[in-house]
Amino acid sequence: MITLVDLFQSSTSVCLLVAIVCLLVFHRFHSSFSSRLQKRAPPGPKPLPLLGNLLQVDLHRLDSCLLHVRNELSKIYGPVFTVYLGQKKTVVLAGYRTVKRALVNHAEEFGGREVTPIFYDCNKGHGILFSNGDSWKEMRRFALTTLRDFGMGNKVSEGKIIEECHYLMEEFEQREGKPFNNALTIHYAASNVISAIMFGKRFEYKDPVFQAMVERDNESIRLIGTASILIYNVFPWLGPRLKNWRVLMKNVEANKEELKRIIVDLKETLNPEMCRCFVDAFLTRKLNLEESEIQDSHYHDDNLIYSVTNLFAAGTDTTGNTLKWGLLFMAKYPHFQDQVQEELSRVVGSREVRVEDRKNMPYTDAVIHETQRLANIVPMAIPHKTSRDVTFQGFFIEEGTTVFPLLTSVLHDESEWESPNSFNPSHFLDREGTFIRRDAFMPFSAGRRACLGESLARMELFLFFTSLLQRFRFTPPPGVKEEELDLTPAVGFILSPSPHELCAVSRQ
Repeated sequence: MITLVDLFQSSTSVCLLVAIVCLLVFHRFHSSFSSRLQKRAPPGPKPLPLLGNLLQVDLHRLDSCLLHVRNELSKIYGPVFTVYLGQKKTVVLAGYRTVKRALVNHAEEFGGREVTPIFYDCNKGHGILFSNGDSWKEMRRFALTTLRDFGMGNKVSEGKIIEECHYLMEEFEQREGKPFNNALTIHYAASNVISAIMFGKRFEYKDPVFQAMVERDNESIRLIGTASILIYNVFPWLGPRLKNWRVLMKNVEANKEELKRIIVDLKETLNPEMCRCFVDAFLTRKLNLEESEIQDSHYHDDNLIYSVTNLFAAGTDTTGNTLKWGLLFMAKYPHFQDQVQEELSRVVGSREVRVEDRKNMPYTDAVIHETQRLANIVPMAIPHKTSRDVTFQGFFIEEGTTVFPLLTSVLHDESEWESPNSFNPSHFLDREGTFIRRDAFMPFSAGRRACLGESLARMELFLFFTSLLQRFRFTPPPGVKEEELDLTPAVGFILSPSPHELCAVSRQ
């Protein structure tokens, strides 16, 4: 006979059993749910078979495409979302906080380089910018050390830049205030600064070999951003059928041959006891390793030629284009130019501008920073790749996924900048007119793949810009109003000003 106590004990046992089963089921469900949550991929627009989201991207207007991505897709899907370029899955990072968190807080996971077909064609996996693994680590480490040894960012490079300023101003002076396109002259000057470090010498602006190298670099960087090359990256089998691909490959090979000739000349006069330049440092390191019979060294001819190619191109185009934007902004907004020149006259006067003057010229420093911010010359950064699986802001991103950190979304982030789409030096000034640094100022990218020539570029921009503004007033050509100057960027991998003419009117 079952008593009330027996029934209660039996019921308790059943209740306990049911509770345990429920807990086990809940734990399994929770684990499964958490696992699914961790594996949740970033959202994005639905891709079409084969084409992916290509039809949603305006390949003929890179700047419009970026605005669309930043303003539309990120509003719909958030700061981390997926788009498919053909069948290639790509994760896009938008906004200052998201980009910084990825590149700085998760530097290792987002520190790989996605070597697209066109970048592989141009570099073969060697050099500094478009390589991965131990070779990249060693080449970047060597480049940073050697560039510092040859004065990057210190008094030695200051002297080289000031010397080049004189040549640049002579070229501008010869125009006698008449309208001219300053693009190539500015690129020659920027190229000579990096050439002095790479090869231990500068080139005459009228040297046809030097002119051809710089112009081929400019054209190649422009072609990399064209619609046909972007399509080639999605469908590589199209390569030889595309005119832009053929021209690009011809340019790359021609410049490689010229650089090889320069390197051969340096090798024939190499003295390991007296290092003249970056190439000498590399050749000496290579020679020492060979004498020590060290096998599988990363110091081989391919890494030398492609490292020099990377540094020569990057050191020419980025600085040159930023300076062109700066002069265009001054001509379009003369009231800002007035204030820069007033500060120059007050602080420097007629003497030569020096880097140490920067600390006493907050307004000019702010104008240069605002030029870099608004010009936004590398809007997408060079594509990254995840080095391992990572859960980022609640989304699972697999190892080997292509990642585009949208630098344009950082430099134009509405939550970080008071007037993100206008030229406003006050972004970098406090109420007392003191220069202030802004965390969202990220034109050189960040993390493991940040620009290794940042200190040199900053010095070049300051000295070139101030030296030119000290000597000249920049105006539109006669008959053209300031508001008629076009700020629409030319299509290319780097956003440069559309072809234009300005007058450099002597102030002396």
